[in-house]
Amino acid sequence: MSRKHKRAKTLQFMLDGKYEFDKPIEELDTQILELEDYLLQTRLDAKIKPLRERLEQLRSERDRLCREVYSKLTPWQKVLVARHPLRPTTMDYVETMLEDFLELHGDKRFGDDKAMVCGFAYLSDRDTRYRIMLVGHEKGRMLTERMERNFGCAHPEGYRKALDKMRLAEKFGLPIICLIDTPGAYPGIGAEERGQAFAIAQNIMEMAQLKTPIIAAVIGEGGSGGALGIGVADRILMLQYSYYSVISPEGCAAILWRGEEKEHLADAANILKLTADDLYNFDILDEIVPEPLGGAHRDHNEAARLLKEAIIRNLKEILKKPIDELLDERYKKYRRIGRFVENREREVSGARVERSGGDS
Repeated sequence: MSRKHKRAKTLQFMLDGKYEFDKPIEELDTQILELEDYLLQTRLDAKIKPLRERLEQLRSERDRLCREVYSKLTPWQKVLVARHPLRPTTMDYVETMLEDFLELHGDKRFGDDKAMVCGFAYLSDRDTRYRIMLVGHEKGRMLTERMERNFGCAHPEGYRKALDKMRLAEKFGLPIICLIDTPGAYPGIGAEERGQAFAIAQNIMEMAQLKTPIIAAVIGEGGSGGALGIGVADRILMLQYSYYSVISPEGCAAILWRGEEKEHLADAANILKLTADDLYNFDILDEIVPEPLGGAHRDHNEAARLLKEAIIRNLKEILKKPIDELLDERYKKYRRIGRFVENREREVSGARVERSGGDS
């Protein structure tokens, strides 16, 4: 399938009403790709110069529009970007960011959950080649693959597989890289019967104590306990247009606005404070990883390069620390989450009340 036809398929996603904010940019992308394909095929030198000038104009206009639109995205629009059907998945990052990936399967109890991908790999920069254990959610690309992988919603055996491979990494002293991209853990009866809640809770407990460095990166959706099941780490990174939340906007809207949830998705996204900027301001994140202009779905290679740089930079820092110090910092990191400081005016007001009560 040519790039032109791939973009035509993408445009269909844009026209379903969800991505209206991105539609003008996508139309320019399609024009650019059509013109690039034509320039590759034509041999008429007289036409090439004006066509190349037109191509540069289209690219400049596309870049300008990307900056304008993506600088003003609402939280709900960022959720939609995080769910974009062409956004790079864990396996896309494996192909572009890692070397010699060797996938490991099975939880040694029930079976192999394809929604969770684990394996040995190498992560290299100019100076060093790090051997790591990769653990990540995988949604798949085409519909058949997405169904096989439960759209990235892992079963208990997926979380048990992840924990088993992380224990293996601890045994061999390998850093663990977790790529989070899930709407949430699989909510079916079978998953509940096989101990979904216990599997996630056990992962959270044991990851807090694993004696090896852990870095977690939210690359798309970070939904509820499904994300937390592989989300306990020394460093938490988030891609610029990903989200991380205790519940999806749809779930939140269904609880708060029963029967009218579709009309309040944007309100729910605002209330949840689920964007990378929000979570960084709450000191939950350690770093926001920038995305290519117009989102990671427009340039997988550049998205992988930026994520790889961030992971290696953080990995170098935490590898310098003794493991006991690392574990202590990991514990304190999660104990701090959820603390808040009272409003200063309220503190002053309370002090006045107490003082006046003492004088009377």
